[in-house]
Amino acid sequence: MSAMVDHLVAEIIGLNIKLLACHARLEVSTDSEALHDLRTNVRRLRSVLRPLRGLPGLDQVEAAAKEVGALTTPLRDMQVLAAFLDEQGLPEAAAKRDQYLNTACPEVAGSAELNRLFGVLDQLPALLRTQERHGLLDTLERRIEKRLDKQWKQLREAMGDPAHDRHRLRLLIKRVRYAGEAYPELSHQPKDMQRRLKAAQGALGDWHDHLQWLEQARHQADLAPCVASWELGIHRAEQKSDTVLERLYKACFGKHSPR
Repeated sequence: MSAMVDHLVAEIIGLNIKLLACHARLEVSTDSEALHDLRTNVRRLRSVLRPLRGLPGLDQVEAAAKEVGALTTPLRDMQVLAAFLDEQGLPEAAAKRDQYLNTACPEVAGSAELNRLFGVLDQLPALLRTQERHGLLDTLERRIEKRLDKQWKQLREAMGDPAHDRHRLRLLIKRVRYAGEAYPELSHQPKDMQRRLKAAQGALGDWHDHLQWLEQARHQADLAPCVASWELGIHRAEQKSDTVLERLYKACFGKHSPR
C-alpha cells in the first residue's frame, strides 16, 4: 500500500506547488488566468482528498479548500462576464468590472481563506505518513475505488433521471472527471471518457454562464443590451448540453437516457 500513499503524497505536494505559483501570479496581477488556474487546482485538490473523508485531520483540509472556492467563485464569474462584454462591443461595462477585479483578485492572495489552506496543506504530507505508520491507510486503495464507484453511480442515476437539474449534473461530472485525473489506475474509465466528460462539463458550463448572466441582468442595468441574446443563448446551451449528455450516457452505460 505504500505505493498508493506515495502517489497521494506526490499529488498533494504537486498541487501545493501549483497553488503557490498561482498565489504569486495573483499577488502581482501578472495575468488574467491566475484566478482560474487557482480554482482549477483547488478543485483537483478536493478530488484527491474526497476519498479520504473521515480520516483524522482531512476534514480540516477539505473545509479550507471549500472556503477558497466560495471566496473566488463570484470573482471568476465576473471575469468570464467581463471578457464576454468586451467581445460583444461593450467596453464600458467590461472596464467597470475589470477595474473591480484588478483590486479584488490580488486581495485573494492575502486572504485568510487562502493562507489557511496553505497552512493545512503544509502539514498534510507528514500527517498522511503518520497515519500510514499507524495503519490507518492500509485499505487506502479500496477506499478510493469505493469512492470512485460511488461517484459514477451518482452520475449514472442523475443522467438517467429526466427531472434532474443541470446544476447537480455539472457538479457530478466535475467530480468524476477530476477524480479520474487524480487516480487514473483506479477509475476504470474507457480510454476516451475524460474527453467526453470535459465536453459535457463545457456544455453545462456555457448554460451555467448564461443563467448567471440573466440573473445579474435583473439587477445591473448596463447588462440590458445583452438580455435578448442571452435568452436565445441559454436555449441553445440547453439543447447542446442535452445532446452532449445523451452521448455521454450512451458511452458510459451503453443505452439511451430516458430523458
